[in-house]
Amino acid sequence: MHKLLITYGTRPFAQRIGKVLAAAFECHYASSESFPELLLKGNFRKIPTGANPTFAHELLKLALDEDYRYVLPLGKMELQVLHETRVLFEEYGISLLLPDELLGVRLLENPPSTADIHILNRGVDMLTNETMAEPPVSGAVVLSDEGDEPILCIV
Repeated sequence: MHKLLITYGTRPFAQRIGKVLAAAFECHYASSESFPELLLKGNFRKIPTGANPTFAHELLKLALDEDYRYVLPLGKMELQVLHETRVLFEEYGISLLLPDELLGVRLLENPPSTADIHILNRGVDMLTNETMAEPPVSGAVVLSDEGDEPILCIV
């Protein structure tokens, strides 16, 4: 079972995604927000904020040290810095689950619990292996009412 790291892991949205993916992935959570030290013994990891200049490198180090195959960034401030360093992650076999192109991507902050969220990797649902989006997109998404445009979900 592959390991997947979800950022903003202390947030309810991250926990919901983790529960959905738990059947197919070993889900871990990372956060720059404060949380009880006791959680560090479980599936939680401390990371710097996305605004920190070392954020991407520290996240990469964590992913390598803990053998994460996928990283799902959920923070708005993380998207651009990780987008700029995605090739570095890919060189080490780590897939960043975020769109290839951020310009023009629609965002939905804190989606309601009733939203039909899909976790996509290059347009393919990671649970069902069904192609859900063309052009291919990666991340936690909902599809527009027309069903053709993915909307990236963030916290």
